Amino acid sequence: MPSNRSVLLAAGLAALAGAGASLLFEPTLLYRLAGTDAGQAALQTVIAARAPAPPTGVHVARRGERMPSMALADLAGQQVRLPDAWAGQVTLVNLWATWCGPCLKEMPDLQAFSSEQGGNGVRVVGIALDDPAAVRPFLAQHGITYPVLLDVAGPADSGVRLGNTAGVLPFSALIAADGRLIKTRVGPFEDEAAIAAWVAESR
Repeated sequence: MPSNRSVLLAAGLAALAGAGASLLFEPTLLYRLAGTDAGQAALQTVIAARAPAPPTGVHVARRGERMPSMALADLAGQQVRLPDAWAGQVTLVNLWATWCGPCLKEMPDLQAFSSEQGGNGVRVVGIALDDPAAVRPFLAQHGITYPVLLDVAGPADSGVRLGNTAGVLPFSALIAADGRLIKTRVGPFEDEAAIAAWVAESR
């Protein structure tokens, strides 16, 4: 006769297998879990545990801390100093690449959210971890008008400094008007309403 411990272990494994199968066959459940603060915290903890340590001297921001200072080029090749350039306005930063399918799926929703915000709401800024020669025509083709900065993917890129040590795309960060990191999100937003809700939860 199996012990209570064996029964509990078997039941636990069955529950985990069932949960895994649910995520495989019901992807909207994965979106719902990733859309909650608790789900994001769990997801980011698992991802961070598997990520390589950032290079020596690279500061990775934590919630409530001022984001690390950095300079990135805009599409015209001008250097933009961060977070100083974003001072006085809450900024939603979205890291993406032209080859990232989930990134491309959420960009129209980010564009719609940006247009809704106007000049006085939450600023949306993209950071493309990609070749500038691919980024510029892509933005024109897809009607993306919010500002986009350029960076090179690597162990010390802007995403790593904002907390994305595993380099998962898309990755979003919400930056306060005073440059503090409010929160981060791994994975795409489901739609424009999800973006608005994510931002509103922090204000």
